[in-house]
Amino acid sequence: MAMSDPIAEMLTKIRNAQMAKHEEITVRYSKIKEEILKILKNDGFILDYKVLKVANKSDLKIKLKYYNKKPVISGIVRVSKPGRRIYVKAEELQPVMNNRGVAIISTSKGLMPGRKAKKLGIGGEYLLKVW
Repeated sequence: MAMSDPIAEMLTKIRNAQMAKHEEITVRYSKIKEEILKILKNDGFILDYKVLKVANKSDLKIKLKYYNKKPVISGIVRVSKPGRRIYVKAEELQPVMNNRGVAIISTSKGLMPGRKAKKLGIGGEYLLKVW
């Protein structure tokens, strides 16, 4: 069965794996997923990720991060969905959980955290938020 929202599938796998205390998970590769993981790694929400190439397909292996045996990611929400896209202007971007979280925005300059998009003065599609 074809997945209509692969980003939401990845977020759900991360959420479920952390509730089950898994060390790592594997999801199908796409450029946008890799960019999301790069932002999550830079902001300290995951330990690492790797691109695995096997024959004609690629996967992403994600190492999840825990602190005192509790998941670092306490919440992960998909904001803009395929059925309802949410766009924001730079001045409309608000901090996520008093700057303890990160908003991921798809802009004309590529994917970036909300605080960087606000600093550059560009808006875009509000993909997800993590805290």
